Amino acid sequence: MTIEIRPITRAEAKDYLRVLPWANGLPQEEPEPSAWYAGRAANPPQRKATPEQLDRYAEELLTDWFRPQAAFVDGKIAGGSAIVSVELTLPGGRQVPMGGVTSTGVLPTYRRRGLLRKVMAAMLDDCRERGEFLAGLSASEATIYGRYGFAPATFQHRWEVRRTDAEFRTPFTDPGGLDLVDGATAAAIWPVLHEQVRAVRVGEVSPLPGKWSGLADGGLPADGRGPAHHLIHRDAGGQVDGAAIFRLPWSPDPDYAGELQVDAFEALNHDAHRALWGLLLDFDLTKRVVAARRPVDEPLRWMLANPRALKFARTRDNLWLNILDVQRALEARTYAAADAVVLEIDGVTWRLDASPDGAACTAAPGASADVSLTVSELGSLYLGGVRASEFRGAGRIAEHTAGAVSRLDALLQLDRAPHNAVGF
Repeated sequence: MTIEIRPITRAEAKDYLRVLPWANGLPQEEPEPSAWYAGRAANPPQRKATPEQLDRYAEELLTDWFRPQAAFVDGKIAGGSAIVSVELTLPGGRQVPMGGVTSTGVLPTYRRRGLLRKVMAAMLDDCRERGEFLAGLSASEATIYGRYGFAPATFQHRWEVRRTDAEFRTPFTDPGGLDLVDGATAAAIWPVLHEQVRAVRVGEVSPLPGKWSGLADGGLPADGRGPAHHLIHRDAGGQVDGAAIFRLPWSPDPDYAGELQVDAFEALNHDAHRALWGLLLDFDLTKRVVAARRPVDEPLRWMLANPRALKFARTRDNLWLNILDVQRALEARTYAAADAVVLEIDGVTWRLDASPDGAACTAAPGASADVSLTVSELGSLYLGGVRASEFRGAGRIAEHTAGAVSRLDALLQLDRAPHNAVGF
C-alpha cells in the first residue's frame, strides 16, 4: 500500500469531494440536538450531492482561501481535509490570521490507517509556513481532534423560553425602532453588523466569502423549517445596531407547534438587545422560543422576571484551538493584569511577562516553572473561555508555586466569555 499526502489539483477536485460525508449524504454531526441548530431534529437531513452540484462545488473549491490536502492510497483519494484562511479576534482586539480546518473525511473502507493524522500534519505545517500561529475547527466528535493538539476554547448554549414565562423585570422604552425586512436587505446588513461585532468580541472569526449571500434567495431551506424572517433594530439616528433571523416552522405535533426558532441574533448595545428579544419573545400566535448559537453569558437570562424561564437545552463546545507557535500566540493577546509567570508547556519552559498593554514571552531553559501544562490545555485557556483552576481540579495542570494558578486565572480572565457565532 502506497500512501501520498499532497494538495489536490483542479482535475482531482470532484474526487476529493466524494470522500467528504456531506457530499455522500452521510452524517456530519453527532446524533444529538446541536447547540448551533434551533430546529428540533438531531441534525438537518443529509442529501447526497448531485453530479451537477459536484461540478459546481469543484469549480468553487480551488481558491486562495481554500487549501485542501488529500490522502492518496495507491493513487486513489481515500481521505482529505482543508484549511480555510480566516481571522480570529483575540483579547485586546487584535485580529490575527488563523487556519480553519474544514471539509474533513476519510472513506469508511480506509479508516484506522493513520490517513487523517498524516493529512492533519500536512495542513498544520502549511499553516506554520504561511505564518498562521493558530489553527481552529468545530469538532463533529469530541474524541477525534484532541489527539492532534486541538482543544475547546469557546462554547455555545441552545436554550428555550415559553412565551407565557417571558416577562421582563423592568419596563422598556425603545429609543430606536424595529423593522421586518426582506432577504436582500438582510444580506446587505449582516456583513456590516458582523464586522462591528467581531471587532470587539473575543473568539469571533471572519466570515467566509458569500456567507450571507443566500439570505437574498428566500424560499424554503433544505431542512423544511420554513422561510427565514429578518428582523432589524435601528438606533435613534437610524443606524442598524442589531438583527435577528428567525423561522416559524409548521409542525403536525401540537407539542412543537407555535415554536419560533432563532437562527442568528446580534446586538451592539443593550437597547437593541432588549428590543429584539422583546418582540421575539412575544410574537403573535407562538408559544415557545428556541434560540441557537447563544453565548454562555447570555444577558437575557438576567433581564427576565423569572431567570428560570430560560431553560438550557444544550451546551457544547464550538471553536477548538491549536496553538502552533506558543511564543507568538502568548505575545499576540493582552492580559487583565500585570504579572510574570513561568510556564512549562510540553516540557519547554517559557517566561510570560504580561500586562493589559501586551506581553513578552521568552524561552527560559532551566528556569523553575510556576505551572506545568500541555499545549492542549493552553488552547482552551488562550481566549479566556476556560479557567486554569478548572484544569488544576481535573488534574491536568500542575502548580509548582503556591498561588500560581490563581495568578494565571487573573491574567487570562475576560469581562465577557469568548464566543463565535460564525463558523467555517
